[in-house]
Amino acid sequence: MFTGTGTLVNVVTVLLGCSLGVLLGNRLPVRTRDLVTDGLGLVTLLIAATSAMAVLSPALAAEVGDAAPMLIVLGAVLVGGITGSLLGLETGVERLGGWLQARLVGSSGSADRARFVEGFVIASLVFCTGPLTILGALNDGLGNGADQLLLKSALDGFAAIAFAAAFGWGVAASVVTVLTVQGTLTVLGVVLGDVLPEAHLAAVTATGGVLLVGVAMRLLRLREIAVADLLPALVVAPALVSLVAALR
Repeated sequence: MFTGTGTLVNVVTVLLGCSLGVLLGNRLPVRTRDLVTDGLGLVTLLIAATSAMAVLSPALAAEVGDAAPMLIVLGAVLVGGITGSLLGLETGVERLGGWLQARLVGSSGSADRARFVEGFVIASLVFCTGPLTILGALNDGLGNGADQLLLKSALDGFAAIAFAAAFGWGVAASVVTVLTVQGTLTVLGVVLGDVLPEAHLAAVTATGGVLLVGVAMRLLRLREIAVADLLPALVVAPALVSLVAALR
């Protein structure tokens, strides 16, 4: 397989899953679609928990000390959140969703637009903040194969069915985000080689788990957390690992 195959397969599975989900969604009552969304929220919590466990990584503890990993994740979320809020990332993502809705679907009522944007935002975050996104895309770029991205593609395809049943075609628009994020990480893997040491990658994975908790809370309608504003935390986390390691 050539480099980038995993991302292309991921895009195809999301589109296929979304198409099937939209067909099913039109035949499902609102109560059933809400239940599907709740189920996705619960599963997202499970994925978030397994990702966040990377904070206990022996490699991370060896690099920064036993007491620092939790503080690094906390610092990454706080600094990343402040940065993302000042940059208006959540607003930007919502505007992108609205722009895509206007181009792909055309004019529609405010309720349909909000549903499209919500589907785009949630699907983009779920598909692009998990550990398989980072690990898989980097490994693909490093020439280690696309096995992880192929696994992610299968998971995303099934998730797209459920998301699209609840949110419609906005989920399909998330392939723009998938292609951009995973494509960029793959290129980084090709150009820069081993970008993240194991300790740094553990910090990114744990921080991504925290962000996924925010996604789950949105899916469960507990709180509308601006998760997109927290995305810079994924860049801040490895930087803090380097800083703490240098100060030891």
